[in-house]
Amino acid sequence: MWDNREVMDIHSPYDRIGKDYVSIDPKKIVGVIESNIPEEARAFKEPDDEIMAIGHHVADLLANDMKCGRIPKQFLPIQSGVGATGNAVLKALGTSKLIPRFNVYSEVVQDAAIDYMLEGRIGYASATAMTVTNEALQRVYANMDYFSKHLTIRQSEIANSPEVIRRLGVIAINTPLECDLYGNENSSHVCGSALMNGIGGSCDYERNGYISIFTTPSTAKGGKISSLVPMCCHVDSTEHDVDIIVTEQGVADLRGKGPVHRAHEIIENCAHPDYKPLLRDYLEHIAPVGHQPQHMRAALAFHDTFLRKGDMRLTDFGEYLK
Repeated sequence: MWDNREVMDIHSPYDRIGKDYVSIDPKKIVGVIESNIPEEARAFKEPDDEIMAIGHHVADLLANDMKCGRIPKQFLPIQSGVGATGNAVLKALGTSKLIPRFNVYSEVVQDAAIDYMLEGRIGYASATAMTVTNEALQRVYANMDYFSKHLTIRQSEIANSPEVIRRLGVIAINTPLECDLYGNENSSHVCGSALMNGIGGSCDYERNGYISIFTTPSTAKGGKISSLVPMCCHVDSTEHDVDIIVTEQGVADLRGKGPVHRAHEIIENCAHPDYKPLLRDYLEHIAPVGHQPQHMRAALAFHDTFLRKGDMRLTDFGEYLK
């Protein structure tokens, strides 16, 4: 019954609740098939300088928060989204001398987490699954006694529980497709219609985490697409749930700032130099004055230009003001 629910007894990433086995009625078992079919996991591409710069920006930001007392000296658990960028950010955190040994409380565990657990940089990890390469999986198998004590695989109802995420003070780090000038982010749709991927549990973490960080390269497709746009073509996480945006260009700390202040912070610190003039022009001359300035005809000009001309840099806001 709803009125009989109890608090989950998890106060750190290494706390375990429930049984460590699944009960099955023996009468229902017809046979047991042993299989050694290897996983078909994809290898991560080696992080380039751009991706590693993002990771180092995140590490410096968190180290400064710790220095200022916003993060305790023993640090807080990290949640890292799946993918090459998330793996690289975690790798940068692990190599930073400014970040102490930390734990992971996340949906997925990737290669960087496995490597740092073996090295002792990550003390403990909790997740719903391992999204790792075959090589990393073999390292887990070869050190099963160690990982059985330092890695917990949980069901998503626990891993994504808002109550537990808030209690642990998780630092949520996820990757958007795009962010707009006011901090809204789109993780799932290309040009508003084409589904790129699902949002997974990122919203559970960034809405309930102690700090919500979104990391992305400032451009894609060789510079033809800007990850920072006047208005997102689709919104998965609103400005109210996004604390910090990080690109290889720098960090936009949006905490405690109003809409226009946020917009300037994002343009000056995160936008690629090719797009800064366009974004400045939109904010200062195209969008009308108001609490959160948006020009309804020009707001999606970046996306429309890309669909028509194949390059957002060719955007001419004058076309939308006629």
